[in-house]
Amino acid sequence: MKRRFDTKAVHFQRDDGEKNKSKTKPIFQTSAFSFNDLDDMEQYFQGEKDHLYSRYSNPNTVDLGYGVAQLEGAPAGIATSSGMSAILVGVLSAASPGEHIIVPQDLYGGTYQLFQQELQEWGIEVSVVDFKDVKNIEAAIQSNTKLLYAEAVTNPLLRVENIEVLVELGKKHNFLVMIDNTFATPYFCQPYLKGADMAVHSATKYIGGHSDVTAGVLTGHENLIAKAKRKMINIGANLSPFEGWLACRGLKTLSVRMEKQAGNAAKLAQWFDQETDVSVVYYPVQLSEKGNGAMVSIDLGEKYDVNTFFRSLGWIKIVPTLAGVETTVSYPLNTSHRTVPDNIRKKLGITEGTARISVGIEDPEDIIERFSEALSQAAI
Repeated sequence: MKRRFDTKAVHFQRDDGEKNKSKTKPIFQTSAFSFNDLDDMEQYFQGEKDHLYSRYSNPNTVDLGYGVAQLEGAPAGIATSSGMSAILVGVLSAASPGEHIIVPQDLYGGTYQLFQQELQEWGIEVSVVDFKDVKNIEAAIQSNTKLLYAEAVTNPLLRVENIEVLVELGKKHNFLVMIDNTFATPYFCQPYLKGADMAVHSATKYIGGHSDVTAGVLTGHENLIAKAKRKMINIGANLSPFEGWLACRGLKTLSVRMEKQAGNAAKLAQWFDQETDVSVVYYPVQLSEKGNGAMVSIDLGEKYDVNTFFRSLGWIKIVPTLAGVETTVSYPLNTSHRTVPDNIRKKLGITEGTARISVGIEDPEDIIERFSEALSQAAI
């Protein structure tokens, strides 16, 4: 019987056949697995046993990759040590030295740095273009283009990508499409079902959901995930069993967290837009019928002092990340986008007044009151 999203999110973990059944999956906190004899060990290499060494696989990390893939509607998935390592092994499964990829200007700063520095040093050519106009993408396509990479919702200015258009370009020109689905999550967007070849997550964020784990997940076509898994093993980008277990625990509540956080974000965005003098309010539109995600970004403009605003946030923490159950604020200019060149930041609209808000599960009126007080203190 086909299961729906919320049921999949709770019941994704696989039965490993233990004699003593545990209501929750145990933590397999082990570096390796033991065997009865050499013939027993050989069964692993013949595909008859699941696990040999935790750098290769572990029940907890396998569950995480499998669980996110189920929610994405993808046939396969792997868990890695971080979102960045998941991006890396995904890209390396699609492109080799001497080949070319295309990425948008409005990327997360860490991803931008990976593409501009590390990948190009390894011989993979990268074109950075403005994805707002499809003609810019088409103009960047080369005979050796193998991958187009984008974010379902961009960081930090929250532009919703037109995945279907990117997929059509990939089909037309015979290259793969990979989507970072971290901000949207499978609850709001399923890039694989829209035709993308791979969807990647920083599971540190909404998948884990509680700011206590660093992990990544890559999902997609079985052949691509098999290649990515080999690269993950060889470069040692595996996830630890305990962090896999923590992320699986978080995944079970993804839908209820996202429903609450997205509802709060919608109310906060509306309040900023109607009741304050902030220069710009960034909030995704038409992401999905379920909602538009849990992120709101603002540009304070010239009517508020940015340092006073951040100092006046009270119980709202200032952090360089996002997506926990508590509301937090980050400052892209000197954290996530610190390494992005000034000219690109200015072109995108990331200014000294830009603040990125990750909206939590608190009472929405308390969140609004806290920001109202901070703006009051920061008014010039």
